[in-house]
Amino acid sequence: MLTNSKRLAGWALLVALAFAVASCGTSKSLTGGEGRGKGQAGGAGAAVTGSLDYMRKVYDNEVYAQSISSRIKFTVGTGKKDISVSGSLKMKKDEVIRIQLTPLGLMEVGRLEFAKDYVLIMDRINKEYIKASYSDVDFLKKNGFDFYALQALFWNSLFVPGTQKITDSSLKSFTVTPMDAVVGTIVSLKRGNMDYRWTTDNATGRIKAVDVTYSDKTAGTTTVTCRYGSFKPLGRKAFPSDITLTMKSNAVKKGNNMSVNIAISDIDTSDDWETFTQVSGKYRQVSVKDVMNRLLKM
Repeated sequence: MLTNSKRLAGWALLVALAFAVASCGTSKSLTGGEGRGKGQAGGAGAAVTGSLDYMRKVYDNEVYAQSISSRIKFTVGTGKKDISVSGSLKMKKDEVIRIQLTPLGLMEVGRLEFAKDYVLIMDRINKEYIKASYSDVDFLKKNGFDFYALQALFWNSLFVPGTQKITDSSLKSFTVTPMDAVVGTIVSLKRGNMDYRWTTDNATGRIKAVDVTYSDKTAGTTTVTCRYGSFKPLGRKAFPSDITLTMKSNAVKKGNNMSVNIAISDIDTSDDWETFTQVSGKYRQVSVKDVMNRLLKM
């Protein structure tokens, strides 16, 4: 039973990766080039284009910490059953995002690491790994989804596709649409076939959810939603202790049944840990295509 549990845990990480990156679109670039496009309203309220003061308030919610490490409960839902694994989340701003899975806290069975230049996936049970640049991973390359966009999702912050930093100039690209007190204020941005929609709290400007929608006549529509909850103090700011990623798509197998939840606890801002993973020579490198084909058969 323990062996089967560990194998499920190891593959849970890979399922999550496939879901997270493949679901952000299917064939077109998110960015539509590096030039900044015009914002687009994203709600029924009256759009307030160029509401720079409100955008500054949203941006100002980003935590000051440069490093975060925490314990997590990592749950992958497939629509039929959920697989939950304990583990850890470790992040250093502009350097790395790492998820390690350790069922029962006994041993690490899987690792997912995003750095600026590569994606690393390790299956500790089968001694296999994938290491590739973003341009080598087809579904990342096609969708223009880079490290900084992924980082923004994990850090509960704004991002402009194709850029590393948020500036006053880039904040002007967003459209602000006030809604009611329950819904909040919608902040939106459009890039080609991609629509980005951040739901924020009216009073604080805190990001409560992000919706990324890709629409195409041939591929159909894919929407990925990242919701944040249970905010807790982290220095002078607040950080979500619950992150849930869900998808609706007719372009990805089982695309309407996938979800990933990360429940975060015991946050530490120390940076006293190894930044990048060194892969042992005992591991066998496998291709992204092989793993994706395996996952799609699950």
